[in-house]
Amino acid sequence: MKTSKRQAGFGSSLFELLSSMRFAIGLLTILAIASVVGTVLKQNEPYPNYAFEFGPFWFRVFETLGLYDVYHSGWFLTILAFLVLSTTLCITRNGPGFVKDMRAFRDKASNVSLAAMKHSIELEGRIAPEAVAGYLSREGFRFKVREREDGATLFAAKKGVANKLGYFFAHIALVVICIGGLIDGNLPLKLGELAGRVVPETRDIPQSQIPEQSRLSAGNLSFRGNVTIAENKSADVIFQNAGNGYLVQELPFIVTLKKFYVDYYNNGMPKLFASDIIVTDKRTGKETPATVKVNHPLIVDGVAIYQASFGDGGSPLELKGWNLAQPAMAPVTLRGTSLATQPLKANGRDYQLEFGELRVFNIENMGGAQGDAKTFSERMHDAREVKHEKALKNVGPSISFKLRDAQGQAREYQQYMAPITQEGASYLISGVRSEVAKPFQFLRLPLDDDGKIDTFMRLRAALLNPALYDEIAARTTAKALQGQAISPAMQQQFQSSVKWVLARFAQGGFSALEQFLDERVPADKRQAVAQTYVKILQGAVVDVMDVAQAKAGLAPLPEDGKHYRFLLDGLVGVSALNDYGAPVFLQLTGFEQVQASGLQMTRSPGKNLVYFGSLMLVIGIILMFYVREVRLWVLCYGDRMRVAMSSNRHSRDLDSDFARHTESLNQLVRDA
Repeated sequence: MKTSKRQAGFGSSLFELLSSMRFAIGLLTILAIASVVGTVLKQNEPYPNYAFEFGPFWFRVFETLGLYDVYHSGWFLTILAFLVLSTTLCITRNGPGFVKDMRAFRDKASNVSLAAMKHSIELEGRIAPEAVAGYLSREGFRFKVREREDGATLFAAKKGVANKLGYFFAHIALVVICIGGLIDGNLPLKLGELAGRVVPETRDIPQSQIPEQSRLSAGNLSFRGNVTIAENKSADVIFQNAGNGYLVQELPFIVTLKKFYVDYYNNGMPKLFASDIIVTDKRTGKETPATVKVNHPLIVDGVAIYQASFGDGGSPLELKGWNLAQPAMAPVTLRGTSLATQPLKANGRDYQLEFGELRVFNIENMGGAQGDAKTFSERMHDAREVKHEKALKNVGPSISFKLRDAQGQAREYQQYMAPITQEGASYLISGVRSEVAKPFQFLRLPLDDDGKIDTFMRLRAALLNPALYDEIAARTTAKALQGQAISPAMQQQFQSSVKWVLARFAQGGFSALEQFLDERVPADKRQAVAQTYVKILQGAVVDVMDVAQAKAGLAPLPEDGKHYRFLLDGLVGVSALNDYGAPVFLQLTGFEQVQASGLQMTRSPGKNLVYFGSLMLVIGIILMFYVREVRLWVLCYGDRMRVAMSSNRHSRDLDSDFARHTESLNQLVRDA
């Protein structure tokens, strides 16, 4: 017996807890905090993005807490389920009492209980019951008349009982909204993951090779995923992020992208992008053509198709390859496709050329602040008076690619197709970085009068060809003698210095010269020696170019400021290519753009429940706050009459209403 009582007591206490307001408010508080986190922290991103942003420690902490997908996390859905249970029990527990109170007229109230009310008064005089009934009807009251054993007549009236309906609407709305959240939270999928029936795929493999345990059928209750479709291509699946992997969601239809449109503002930001698509039902073959725009989705079979993003769809490319290890070799034409990988053999070594995305419109900032330290290279920058502080805007089409060697080591490159102009000179821009987390380091290769880098490449080939140093040094020395920059006695020594500077520069550019200064020249003399090397290079580069042009059967460059600046820029470019880290320089020369549309597809059957629940919640709040329940009693006995009034909310309106009803009933007594 004691055990039964203890069990009964525990069951009652548990029911009391689950159906209590404090328990529901506690759950709502936790959900509110979780919603704030889900709003501040961008949800459902790939895990590497979070790891890069928060670092390894906090990434693991937030992953354990499920903050990267709050609204679909197990604890969030569990709280929703408990909130449904708690609110349902609350309705079950308190609902009958509310209904009973709404239906009751409280027509058994005694004179004593009415006299004890705050708003109660006794009037002298006799009034006909028909007059009281008529007045209550005119005032919009529903009432019940009760003849008492002592001969008195009680009118029990009420209006505004819909106020209590507000509590029902609000509580039921909360249940409906939570059920909608559970449906769209895809509770069956979470249970499948816990049971091991659904396992996210972590490998980067073709969609057709993804195993069944990582695939979801078209009958899945709720989903949200993305897919990128190139023009004139189709897709019948989407991809859902799932922790550190992804799931493949089958669709009940096939989506074909016929044409993608994009328009830009003057500053380069996209103004409008839209997709012409055809949706083909797998079962019936019915085709639905439509145009999907941002904020204008297409709804097919309960699946909403949104325009989410756009990008490259695998565009044919044409590139010119310059062999940097054999500068005298003529360039070769390479063909490839963006977002694809192909082998590349250069100088007897095998590489993998991994093309990234083709971007036809780029807003880039090529500028950068210059420090105070003056390296040898920076002295050359000062000598040619070209500054780097200026930021660029649209620099035209570009292609990114990685060049991976046989050991798996790779560098990433960003090649721009169109020349950029800075202070009257044209350059070809190329960026390079060894790690994804680092910014690109850009080099600028000067372009000739025809807008090509051919002249620069001839200059580089001559600078790296020791067989030409005697002729170059002889020309430079002859000019120095003619200009009386050196004496005849210094001729041989100067010629040797020119060849040494050219050879040292060919070994590693400015860095090689700086290394020699640091190792061999005393610190107090480095400035003067560096200036000497600068002057030798500035003088010799003209003869290097003349010799290169003569060997190619071309006329020398005009001797003016514009072309001299080209030569100085060429020295900087040749030096920078030593750090380029690639056996070839790939120049983008042409492409045939194939665009791709990023579509997001969602099935959210619970959203209609959420909308309906939200409407019920608004109605409930209106009923609770704007409808006032009022009860009025008129007790007629002998030559006296008692009037009493109550409301669920005491306010000044209640005081004025009571005074008005009292005066009106008193007037009926006087008129009787």
